[in-house]
Amino acid sequence: MRAIKKNGILPAHEIRHLIDEHNITSDRPFDDDQIQPASLDLRLGSLAYRIRASFLPGVGSQTGERAKTLALHEMDLSRGAVLETGCVYLVELAERLNLPHTISGLANPKSSTGRLDVFTRVICDMAQAFDTVPQGYEGPLYAEISPRTFPILVRPGSRLVQIRFRRADAPLLSDRTVREMRERESSVSEGMADSCNDIRNRLGVSVDLSGDDSDQPVGFRAKRHSAVIDIDCKSALDIADFWEPIWPQDNFILDPCEFYILASREAIAVPPTHAAEMVPFNPSIGEFRVHYAGFFDPGFGHAAGAGEGARAVLEVRSHEVPFILEDAQTVGYLLYEALTEPPGQVYGANIGSHYQSQGLKLSKHFRDDLSRKCL
Repeated sequence: MRAIKKNGILPAHEIRHLIDEHNITSDRPFDDDQIQPASLDLRLGSLAYRIRASFLPGVGSQTGERAKTLALHEMDLSRGAVLETGCVYLVELAERLNLPHTISGLANPKSSTGRLDVFTRVICDMAQAFDTVPQGYEGPLYAEISPRTFPILVRPGSRLVQIRFRRADAPLLSDRTVREMRERESSVSEGMADSCNDIRNRLGVSVDLSGDDSDQPVGFRAKRHSAVIDIDCKSALDIADFWEPIWPQDNFILDPCEFYILASREAIAVPPTHAAEMVPFNPSIGEFRVHYAGFFDPGFGHAAGAGEGARAVLEVRSHEVPFILEDAQTVGYLLYEALTEPPGQVYGANIGSHYQSQGLKLSKHFRDDLSRKCL
């Protein structure tokens, strides 16, 4: 009797099976570390378009053909190319999909992409929504890229986005199960944001502006007119050249159009059986955006040590008006989704994960020195 496959987010070994079955193909060999515990990194191809404006192709339209009508010029990335702030680019990705009729995809910027304020979305042919790949989709994928604060240097193979695959709909957790998980996994530290008793399958996340050490910043504001950041170069940049520190305080004002890196008060742990996503809270509470890169892989914070968890890094941008952000204010929610089965390896040092056990942490491109004397 044939086993019934469970619905949910696909773990790494099922993603590998999709590659083996040619449901995911590429014009170049897959990288050894491209498959994450519950997601696949997507790589840039060699051809980019600078386009006049963002777009969705819509029913019956191919993204590549539509891009040609909006292109200001074509760019060859093979020798590396700088993507300028304030511009919109479209790059065909190296990976192509031929999904089974039960499998869909959900894309998101990688953590390092979001922490550089690079606005990035995935588009497929005939798409009517960004970052969403319908069940049974066959065709190419494209990344829309718009650096907001820092110009970036990219090349074929650079990884800015990642994709998760779902079999049917991933089952959401009940409120009771979420509460039990919070207690069992220490998925948040004492003082978890409980501003809403009806948590609706999710847990509140609040911002930490007071910190634990007056000599350590609680956040950073991005500097304008900085140097180019090579997206593939790790631990190469001095923090002070790109960021202004924010020191402990009870509240501070978010300026419109400025970009901030902050951290959650809560220490988060995602068990190996689940993945999580940061989702927006009620926009009526405040007009600002938190967390461009919303994926948390299974095992994030779980193996950090004795239930300690890891802080969520918050990528914050105010919208139209200045906004006073208060210490411990709720800024988002964690939505947990079940995997079809646990992955062979979870997020952590064993697979070279950059943000396990993190507190406040900038992207992997910067050297790790957050002390007051160095900032």
